[in-house]
Order: sequence, then structure tokens, then C-alpha cells
Amino acid sequence: MNICLMTNTYLPHVGGVARSVSTFAEEYRRLGHEVLVVAPDFPGRKLPRRQEAIVERIAALQQFNGSDFSVRLPLAAALSERLDNFRADIFHAHHPFLLGDTALRLAARRNVPVVFTHHTRYEDYTHYVPFDSPALKQAAIHLSTDFANLCDGVIAPSASIARLLQRRGVHAPIRVIPTGIAVEAFASGNGARARERLGIPRRAFVIGHVGRLATEKNLSYLAEAVAPLVAATPGSRFLVVGAGPAEDDLVARFERAGAASRLVRAGLLTGRPLHDAYRAMDVFAFSSLSETQGMVVTEAMAASVPVVALRGSGVREVVRHDQNGYLLPAGTRPAVFATHLARLRADPRLRRRFAGAARATADSLSRRHCAEQALGFYEHVRALTRRERLVTDRSPWGTLLRRVGVEWEIVARNARTVADALASAS
Repeated sequence: MNICLMTNTYLPHVGGVARSVSTFAEEYRRLGHEVLVVAPDFPGRKLPRRQEAIVERIAALQQFNGSDFSVRLPLAAALSERLDNFRADIFHAHHPFLLGDTALRLAARRNVPVVFTHHTRYEDYTHYVPFDSPALKQAAIHLSTDFANLCDGVIAPSASIARLLQRRGVHAPIRVIPTGIAVEAFASGNGARARERLGIPRRAFVIGHVGRLATEKNLSYLAEAVAPLVAATPGSRFLVVGAGPAEDDLVARFERAGAASRLVRAGLLTGRPLHDAYRAMDVFAFSSLSETQGMVVTEAMAASVPVVALRGSGVREVVRHDQNGYLLPAGTRPAVFATHLARLRADPRLRRRFAGAARATADSLSRRHCAEQALGFYEHVRALTRRERLVTDRSPWGTLLRRVGVEWEIVARNARTVADALASAS
């Protein structure tokens, strides 16, 4: 099968969507399929030649509105000769706008189906756009819901997101398929090596966190829980892997708590250094309530690290309270969250029991298994749309009408979104 993946963020950008797309792309190729990734250009360091060979880059504005995301320029995604020659059997959009709209147009032109993965709760990210408001959040919900219904199939990274989409009125076929992880790679990390590199004492109790350091990750809550604990606990450290606009605020909160010397910032890590960092942790702390899957939680589990997390979408599917960690209600006070971290510090036997269960949870989410599920969904969607595509192919006007119809639906969707936003604001 020829699979075209279209995404507004991709490597070397470090983030959940970029890692998800690259994970599926690599596994599809291992399974014998042809893959083309269409993604924005990204400044700075480049991918190794083998990885970059499957990518068609699109000119884009960088660091949109102070974020580290790219936004493609208007008309920059005009059909390239490479895209024409690829002859995709299916287009897979990973965002409901920009290159997502381009995926709809290309699929109509080629008369092939479109699948959309709803990676993100977009209403939790409107603070990156000027004039953020409740109306804009509602518009983001309508935009992604309407886009999903323009597609032939929708992938939800977790069952909680699938239920959310159904409640919002998505009627396209939905399949729950998480992003798989390289379980063995995370399990084989060398924690002692990471501790030595980062200057963490060998016997220190390490609370860890991995992810983009941004407001939507609820890091102020996490700092309020962890900073007093490590300040009051000799020999403890808080290891943070990642970067982002909220990093300075995180540092300031630890300074105010008198715990600045116990905060270890590793920056962005990938590959072996990332695997080692997970293995250097004794417990993983996660407070985000805006996840669709929470891949970092599963990665920590693959490294046999128990988790303390708030009960949010995408997380409650993998963290099982009092089995592989602690899953606490979203309204839990930071001090209570800290109490559960302290409980694991005080009881090594409990940590070991949780660690074994965490690894078992991760084993069920291997990359190959998840990629095979996605390929099966592609075939299901192709079978569902086969009759319609045959009719279109046999009609002289079929492709033209399909393309005009898609354009009209895109325009109508955008108009509905604006109208709904204005109505909710009034």
C-alpha cells in the first residue's frame, strides 16, 4: 500500500504528534509498505538522510506566535511532482487544518479515502492564538469535529477520546488505535549512565517528568506538588526532560520553594539518551489533563517506572490505580499528589511491584501491534468506500464533482465554525 501521511509537525520537531507520525511511518516501512510524509520545513538540525528521504517538505512560517510549531504558507502545498508520482492509496491527515485541508483536496483529486487521527484536544491550545476566548475554544471543537466528518475514517488514540468524539457528533467510523512504542528500547536504557551524565547521585530518589514544557501540560500544578517535596527530602531530585515556553516559570517555582538545586533540566532528548533518562527515574509524575494518549506515560512504564498521574483523558486507559501506579482525581490537591510520590519513595517493595505491572502494561502497546491495527483500519476504510470510488471513476464528471464538493464542504465548515464562534460569543 502507498500511504501518504500529512502533518503540520514532524521531526526534528520534538513532540507527541511528530513522534507518533514517525513511529507509524517506520513501522509501515518495516512491514513492506511505501510511505511519503508531507510536513513543514523545520529550521536548525536535520534528520539523518535515510529518515529525511521519505519526507516532502513544505515552506512554512516558523515559531508561530511564540510557539515552536510551524505553519505552512498559503499555497505552499501546491502539488509537487513527487506527490503526483507517489500515487497514494490512502491519505492520513494528522491535523484538521492547514495540511489537513490539503489532504482532503489531494484525496478528492486522486479519488482515494482520507483517515484522520485526532491527536489533540485543540480547545486546550487556543492560548497560542491571539484573542483567546471561550468562543475560540468552541470554534476549535467545531473545527476538528467537522473535519473528522469530512474524512472516511477517524483514529482515536484512546477510548476516552473516541467517546468524546462521539459525544461531539462525529459520525465517521472511529477506531481506537494508540501510538505504539519501542518497548525493548525503553527497557534497555542505562539509568546509571544518565545519572552520571546529569550529575545525579547514584542513590538519589528521582522523580521524573518528560514532555513539552507548556501551559497546557498543567506544570504549575506539578511544580506545586513536587518542589516542596524535594526541598524537604534529602537526596531527592526532580528530573525534567523537555523544553518549552513554560520552562522559566517552572524554574521560578522551584526557586521560590528553595528547591532550585534539586531541579535537574536535561533539555530535549531522543534515542538512547532519552531511554537512559527514563531508566534513571524511580517514579514518573504526570499532571496533564489535555492528553489524547499520554505517550510519555507508556514510555515510562516500558522502562519499568511506576506512575503518579491525574485522571485525565488518554492517561486513565494505562495507569491503573494501586496496580502500576496511582491515578488520582483531577481535583486532587497538590499536597495529596505529593503524598503519593512520598509513599513510593518510602516503600521500595511497593515500587518494585508497581514497576513490574507497569512493564506488563507497556508490553501490550508495541509499535508493530499498533501499526498492524492502523493498516487494518486503512483496509476497512478502503473497503467501505470502494463502491463510491468506482462510481466516481466511471463517471466523466465524477472526479470534478468530488473535488468541487470537497472544496464546498471545506468552505462551509469554516463558515460554520466562524458563525458558531460568533454566536457563542454574543
